[in-house]
Amino acid sequence: MGKYLLKLPKMGESVAEATLTTWLKDVGDSIAIDESIVEVATDKVDSDVPSEVEGILIEKKFQVNEIAQVGDVIAVIEIAGAGETSEEEVVSEPLPEVKETPKEDPIAVIEAAVSSAQTTVQTPTISSSDTSRFYSPLVKNIAKEEGIALEELENIQGTGDKGRVTKKDILGYIQKRTAAPVQTTAPVQSEIQIEEKQVNIPKPAPVSISGQDQHIEMTRMGKMISDHMVNSRKISAHVQSFVEVDVTDLWDWRERVKEKFQKREQEKLTFTPIFIAAVVQALKEFPLLNSSVSENTIIQKKAINVGMATALGDGNLIVPVIKNTDHLNLVGLARAVNDLSIRARNNKLDPDEVQGGTYTVTNVGNFGSITGIPIINQPQVGILAIGVIRKMPAVIETANGDFIGIRRKMILCHSYDHRIINGAMGGQFVKAVADALEQWDTSIDF
Repeated sequence: MGKYLLKLPKMGESVAEATLTTWLKDVGDSIAIDESIVEVATDKVDSDVPSEVEGILIEKKFQVNEIAQVGDVIAVIEIAGAGETSEEEVVSEPLPEVKETPKEDPIAVIEAAVSSAQTTVQTPTISSSDTSRFYSPLVKNIAKEEGIALEELENIQGTGDKGRVTKKDILGYIQKRTAAPVQTTAPVQSEIQIEEKQVNIPKPAPVSISGQDQHIEMTRMGKMISDHMVNSRKISAHVQSFVEVDVTDLWDWRERVKEKFQKREQEKLTFTPIFIAAVVQALKEFPLLNSSVSENTIIQKKAINVGMATALGDGNLIVPVIKNTDHLNLVGLARAVNDLSIRARNNKLDPDEVQGGTYTVTNVGNFGSITGIPIINQPQVGILAIGVIRKMPAVIETANGDFIGIRRKMILCHSYDHRIINGAMGGQFVKAVADALEQWDTSIDF
């Protein structure tokens, strides 16, 4: 018999390590070709690592929650044949077919850490002898924690190999189902515990939890989002500047050219690439906004890489990054925006495509919000929130006097790091974005 050394595969140019979250196979288990052996997680994606050979798992090199570097041997598989395959002879190829769940780098506010009350919940035990369908230990654990019986689990449509129910499938099912609230064996007490070093905040009185309350533990993604947002508020001194923008002429121009643009370029012309073009113009005028801070050093970036917050179907946000945005014209920006948006919503982004941003734009107007106060996406020093475009009564100045007219307007909110960006520059930057939109060249035709 021979041995095959399974290595941690490369999952992106900037991904150097991953945490082993769940072993899907135990020592002694038979393994088929392309069958997933272990689940790993990076700071951006979750992935299954499949086997490239058929055999028996005889050794695990890492335990759950241990960190492995790309190229490390994580498991040894016994295969048919003589000799032992050395580590140097095994080359793990990139796995483009590995199903990935992009990790969010959202623009959302999550600032309180809540201690969940402990409850005793009666949950079913799922045995492999009760069903002919294969379920990974991770799926079984999730089903047990969520109180999903075997009969209910059997009805979940799987997207994995041979219809296998994956972690993504069961989490999606849990979000959609309308099951009865979790019943606790006895009333329990919970209280919000906020840790403050400088300010003494009195604790609220304990609240009695009735049987109708649900205890929802934060997912790993949710915990990462929470940590990222809270740390950003701790790291950066957030200050905001607001500007109202009259985009009537820009609106009319887009309405006039969007059909011709789509016919010629085979791409939709949304407002997002137009907004990003205005941001790039302002970043060139105020390059300090295209920076990061490392201790007492300001790192002013040469490349302009604009991240755009994109809403996913499950309610989360991800921030794909348009690299070298200043090298693209409007057509190139439209193509990049449309491509990244579609692939983001279909979980098709590569890890490198959600990293390396130098400034972020979030269009809260897509959800009908007049404006929003965004949290800076570390380690950047600025982020722009774009509100909904509304018809507004406005004073219009003319040579023949002032009059009231209907104009299309929106509000821009610029959050910036007051450690290096003062109020004058922060305000001038967002005003430069507004000027670029109000003075848009409406003579451009397609």
